[in-house]
Amino acid sequence: MTKEFKVPHTLILLLSMMIVAYIATWLVPQGFFERVVLDNGREAVVAGTYAMSDDQVKLTLLDFLVAIPRAFAAAQDIIFFVFIVGGVLSIARATGTVDALIGRLLDRFGHKPELLIFMVIFCFAMASGAIGTAGEYIPFVLILVGLCKAMKLDAMTAVGMVVVGYGIGYGVSAFSPFTVMVAQNVAGIPLYSGIELRLAIFVPFVLIGFHHVWRYAKMVQADPTKSLTANLPCPLANAESTGYPSLNSRHKIILFSLVATIVAAVWGISQKGWYLYELGAIFILWGIVTAIIGRLSADDAAERFIDGVKDLVTTGILIGIARGIALIMEDGQILDTLVYGMSQPLSHLGAEFAAVGMFIMQSLLNLFIPSGSGQAYVTMPLMAPVGDLIGVNRQIAVLAYQFGDGFSNMIIPTNAVLMGIIGMAGVPYHLWFKFCFPLILKLMLAASIVLVLAVVFDYGADVQPQAQLLYETSLLG
Repeated sequence: MTKEFKVPHTLILLLSMMIVAYIATWLVPQGFFERVVLDNGREAVVAGTYAMSDDQVKLTLLDFLVAIPRAFAAAQDIIFFVFIVGGVLSIARATGTVDALIGRLLDRFGHKPELLIFMVIFCFAMASGAIGTAGEYIPFVLILVGLCKAMKLDAMTAVGMVVVGYGIGYGVSAFSPFTVMVAQNVAGIPLYSGIELRLAIFVPFVLIGFHHVWRYAKMVQADPTKSLTANLPCPLANAESTGYPSLNSRHKIILFSLVATIVAAVWGISQKGWYLYELGAIFILWGIVTAIIGRLSADDAAERFIDGVKDLVTTGILIGIARGIALIMEDGQILDTLVYGMSQPLSHLGAEFAAVGMFIMQSLLNLFIPSGSGQAYVTMPLMAPVGDLIGVNRQIAVLAYQFGDGFSNMIIPTNAVLMGIIGMAGVPYHLWFKFCFPLILKLMLAASIVLVLAVVFDYGADVQPQAQLLYETSLLG
């Protein structure tokens, strides 16, 4: 009798990817692009300057092992933000607020789960598309897990609502400051140009995501044994309880303070350039306020906070290891080689296929450059002039970048926010991949159709580059 194959632990999968990246540094030719520092302090590559490295870097086994703690240090902002959110939510649960909120939402949406799923996906997509939020949704994960469990759904449905919402929001964003605006600026075309098409495709893509999540949710409701997470422990011990505390005035004040905290976070991100350190600070403040309003003693609050952090230690480890994959490739000087190698075949394709090729290339590169703005600074200086040569205008090149970066964020294991969300919900990566991969294929097909039609109808042809990129050189020269 053959032994049934068992999918390795997520940690083993990520370590295996690190090992593959390490081996690749010995096999893939090492090279680099020249870079220039822009006015905003970010570095951008100079097209046409790729060259092989004279001094080949040979990473040793010690270099590989050292990269692991270095990866934890590089991902410390998201790791500690997840710890802080987990600890603070544990304090909120101790006051009964989380359970009371679940009870109230269950009363309102218990018989209309499809409405809840659509509203969450739509709202998260709107927020991500407008201001680039993603990690800010982590505090909602456990609440949605508990709510879904109470509605006879599962943790996968909860994660689907969050991740599909922000992934599609980034992918079809009309004016995200971290992706669309950066890419248009790098490509040298007017900011906010081409917004009509991006607004037009927002709802259709959201509906694709909603249909995927709702179809799965209906299956689980009809037969709980078909849940991908049926045999996994629930992050909330009493998530399937039939009794919930009433939402009293104290709970409402705590929830109001949470809303105020989120509003402050959105304001800080958009107006002051805040990110995870500042967000962590205001959530710590919310935890203190919650403990006071909830009449928890200092010792009780401290114990609850530590318990919440302990529950997310595994998540923090996975986030750190995920960062190590790209770190190894950067140390081995093969990241630029991969970018250069992927960009070359595009010049031999027709415009329609080249636009789709750009989309696929950006999706693959997101595995190695999980930062949206970082990917724009690396790839757009190459894609813009390549498109000029083969008939793909820069507006379409930006759209291909945005599709590739946004949709692949939902599935790549190097995305720290994704690993934080599925870790908080207790969903192993291989099960999330099984759930999400069919959706990725649907979105890729829809995006490819949009790109082909954009080329056919010459979307963005009326938008001429405002100026030749200062750091751009001819691909032919």
